[in-house]
Amino acid sequence: MMNFNEIAKEVLEIEAAELMLAANNISTFDLEKAVDLIYNCKGKVVVTGVGKSGLIGAKIAATFASTGTSAFFLHPTEAMHGDLGMIAKGDLVLAISYSGESGELIQLLPHIKRFDIPLIAMAKDSKSTLAKYSDIFINISVTKEACPLDAAPTSSTTLTLAMGDVLAVCLMKKRDFKKEDFASFHPGGSLGKRLFLKIDDLLRKDNLPIVSRETKIKDAIVAMSEGRLGNVLITDENNKLIAILSDGDLRRALMQENFSIENSALSIATKNPKTIKEKEMLASDAITIIEEYKIQLLIVTDSENRVVGVLHIHDLIEAGIK
Repeated sequence: MMNFNEIAKEVLEIEAAELMLAANNISTFDLEKAVDLIYNCKGKVVVTGVGKSGLIGAKIAATFASTGTSAFFLHPTEAMHGDLGMIAKGDLVLAISYSGESGELIQLLPHIKRFDIPLIAMAKDSKSTLAKYSDIFINISVTKEACPLDAAPTSSTTLTLAMGDVLAVCLMKKRDFKKEDFASFHPGGSLGKRLFLKIDDLLRKDNLPIVSRETKIKDAIVAMSEGRLGNVLITDENNKLIAILSDGDLRRALMQENFSIENSALSIATKNPKTIKEKEMLASDAITIIEEYKIQLLIVTDSENRVVGVLHIHDLIEAGIK
């Protein structure tokens, strides 16, 4: 019976060994020249390759694009049928072929050089056709594929992908690419939301459950149910916030012997609840306040302590702010 854990361990060890071999030989790569060439590129980095190399190339292009290097993937066959026009003066081509002899890619090379476009090649052989056309050659050779037949691209594609990451990270360091820069390329991601989404973007401002200081508990319960926030805001005659009645306050009051729904809601409410005035505050900072004060509802008021809106913890969670 096959032991798949042993097989998995062997695959990972083989690929890890190839990565470590490349790491130990990194000084033999023209890495600094490649990074400088991409860094000084005035146009876009065009990544190209076929088969598995093409799939890896598409991921490398995506990584470049999300880390500050303008890039896109171009399939060699599509390039030969019209899409070559996507490459312009000032661009740079990163071509990937493990053998360095992929037919579709080789056909493209003379046209790239005809436009005087710089070419960085990733292949296993410095004597390959792709390498000979290149301005900079990056060796992605491996001693062994993880495939038991030593045939299917496994270790080699892992190393190619890793070398793409090497270039991307080196470029990030060279550009001093910060967390805020990354977030600007990922505004819909969790990091982008934490860095850009503000309280005002999530604030509930309309139809808030607000009652006066004279309101009885029975009427406050109705307002709480209709407001669907689990809370009622209590204001004075000048519409200034003076208290908040939560469902927790209500449950605790129910345990008191003298409880009556005819009593004033203010009598069982929390006086001087936590409020903020900075509606431009980041939503990520708001959830820190909510967690610190162990509250569900954060109230935003103006300079006169009038209610501007409220932010419920559920609004933050639904927006992906955690």
